Amino acid sequence: MTERPLTGIRVLDFTRVLSGPHATRMLCDLGAEVIKVEPPEGDITRMTNPRVNGLASYFVQQNVGKRNISLDTRKPEAIDLLLRLVAFCDVVIENFRPGVMDRIGLGYDVVAFYNPTVVYASINGYGSAGPWASRRAYAPVVGAETGITKAQGDARGGEYANDLFSHADVYTSLETVSAVLAALFNRERTGRGDRIEVTMAETMLYVNEHAHDQLWDGDVAPEWIRSFAPAAYPVLTAANGESLVISGHPAERGTFDLYMKAIARPDLINDPRFADVPSRLAHFADIVEILMDWAAKMSTPQAIESAMGEFGLATGTLRSLREVCDTDWAKERGAVVSISDRGGGNLRVPNSPWHFASGDVSVRGEPRYRGEDNRSVLGELLKLDDAELDRLEAEGVMSARLPRR
Repeated sequence: MTERPLTGIRVLDFTRVLSGPHATRMLCDLGAEVIKVEPPEGDITRMTNPRVNGLASYFVQQNVGKRNISLDTRKPEAIDLLLRLVAFCDVVIENFRPGVMDRIGLGYDVVAFYNPTVVYASINGYGSAGPWASRRAYAPVVGAETGITKAQGDARGGEYANDLFSHADVYTSLETVSAVLAALFNRERTGRGDRIEVTMAETMLYVNEHAHDQLWDGDVAPEWIRSFAPAAYPVLTAANGESLVISGHPAERGTFDLYMKAIARPDLINDPRFADVPSRLAHFADIVEILMDWAAKMSTPQAIESAMGEFGLATGTLRSLREVCDTDWAKERGAVVSISDRGGGNLRVPNSPWHFASGDVSVRGEPRYRGEDNRSVLGELLKLDDAELDRLEAEGVMSARLPRR
């Protein structure tokens, strides 16, 4: 097997919960050696459920494959050790609130003094400067602040609720990794490191494909559907009770004709109620009812997919995550992998989504307990001997929560 794309890159990971850990798991899967640094109390996600053998599956999914050290950054000697480790690392990533890393002595200026070529990436809610710099930021509040939660509720008739998924966290992870890879590429050309800041709020604006429409101040011709309006795409239920989504607005120019042909009702194309986009929007409930009545006579979602597919309309069956992970597609693609639960069993987690012709970039390694790699990392990189490591443990500079044997 060939080496992974980031083999030889070492990352010092000061992240916790989701946005940072997902970013560093991506780098780990791509081949980087990631050393996660945890405080004595551990990453908060270690305390979540479900859990097995003292390992929380939430933590495992975002941190599998990383090495793990645990140092008490309230102790000056721990900071000294970490700054010594910086010299051996290519990337430092943190997702504390602005100012925290500076206060504990691990801010960019200090780290860059020890390693001028380091790529230092900070993830936070609203930025290290500006009127919102000190605000606490988690995905639910950032989603509310950046228009996502309101837009979702508006599309559901004013029923506002927090989204189940932490979009602001995972999207920011993706943008951070993109920036880190760009900085590493630039370092190859210039020999210089860089400082990167990625905010969750700016990310949510950046990835919002409908932002252009919300910021539009001009008129829009009535014969066009604004920005595709995917919230209006129909959800239909087949005779067997299973449902599916069809991609394409049924009132859109041209798309309406495809729908009517797919359900064998081309006569409705010339119905006065559906003569143009404004008319179709005015009678949109009628269109949806016609589609629902047709779908109810179709045996399965697959039958509906076949009929719609003849006219270029894509469909997707409503499935639970477990259902899609058990499909032949997921098995063929290796979309889910089993990893050790450190007790003789296995946990299932999503695999990395990349498929490189040059080699494997799937999930690797096993989940680690807090501080499990203290001795190997500090001994290997800083050349500390057993006596010194014993002293660090005795004085509480480093600690570990190891598996029970």
